[in-house]
Amino acid sequence: MTTPRILITGASIAGPALAFWMRKLGWEVVLLERAKAFRRGGQNIDVRGPGRDALAAMGLLDAVKGRNTTEQAWTFVDEDNTVIARFGQEEFGGEGPTAELEILRGDLASIVDEAGDGVEHRYGDWIETLHDDGAGVEVSFHSGAKERFDLVVAAEGARSRTRELVLGQSTTLEPFGLSSAYFSIPKGQNDHQDARWFNAPGGRSVFLRPDAQGRTRVVLSIQEQPSGWDDLEPQAQKQKIAERFADAGWETPRVLEGLWATDDFYFHSIELVKMPRFNKGRVVMTGDAAWAVMGSGTTLALIGPYVLAGELAKGGDIAAALDRYNDVMRPFVDKAQDIPSWGPKALQPQSRAGIGIQHALLKVAASPAVRPLIARFASGGSGLPELPAYPELTGRTRVG
Repeated sequence: MTTPRILITGASIAGPALAFWMRKLGWEVVLLERAKAFRRGGQNIDVRGPGRDALAAMGLLDAVKGRNTTEQAWTFVDEDNTVIARFGQEEFGGEGPTAELEILRGDLASIVDEAGDGVEHRYGDWIETLHDDGAGVEVSFHSGAKERFDLVVAAEGARSRTRELVLGQSTTLEPFGLSSAYFSIPKGQNDHQDARWFNAPGGRSVFLRPDAQGRTRVVLSIQEQPSGWDDLEPQAQKQKIAERFADAGWETPRVLEGLWATDDFYFHSIELVKMPRFNKGRVVMTGDAAWAVMGSGTTLALIGPYVLAGELAKGGDIAAALDRYNDVMRPFVDKAQDIPSWGPKALQPQSRAGIGIQHALLKVAASPAVRPLIARFASGGSGLPELPAYPELTGRTRVG
């Protein structure tokens, strides 16, 4: 029998995670990335609940722990840098606002990608056309090459081009009411192992987080989704951000100075991807291309590939395996996307009065009596279903 072939598009986290599992199953794996090289940049992300179990099943839990960002807590501060409330990792058993498995996106992506032995990487190319004839998928690439695969998986971003080729406009992109810019700046004298969150009127927040590389990671957020900003070039996006945050106060001037000097800037308007099924024929979605969420995207980026590979590991008809993948992942996705629409408004109030109310509520939330409720709200992955066991995949009867 010929070795089955799989094409995975997108080399962030979900793509390399699936490549790891499919190589373990003996498939020939091609991992395609539109960027010209592996992207090692990115902000703080975390892995929670069943996502930890998926990492453990891969044998990568200790490696991820070893690349921790060193962040110890979230603190909310006022313009004088006075701490309004502090939520420490130790107070929530590693499942609070700062998770035990807190890591930079690029570090996690590198760990997962390097674990995939024998994966063929292709950079600077992408899919132009797909033809699924029921027995396989004929793929035409931008480079001019044409190849046939038994399965094609889109592990791209929320605005996946491959998903659009397959499904057209049938996928819903639901605005979350929040836009954010991400970049890094030199560490300042007030930067330490506690992340600091500052609010300014106009639905703006400045979030400064430590990393393990001696720099400070910045998230500038606006409680709205500015029209057209996602389509601008990075320099134009930087100009828009600089204008919007020019009068924000606090340490924003040195943040904006770093904005112009940084080479790892990224901006996006946050959207939830909602689709009734994660596949059409032999083309299937995983990661943000299937279910972009807010808060537990990294966790699902590890769970989805584990489930997809686990169902394929059972053998038999690929179509039946994809049906089971849809059925197993639906409760995970529905739970992860069941997040309050008022979240951005609560975290980025529009007025000074709103910020004052937020600070008063934060002081109450930081009290010992209320902390358990905050932990339950903040732990994006701990409320997800239990990870299913796939002994055909892991050789074990249980996971975790």
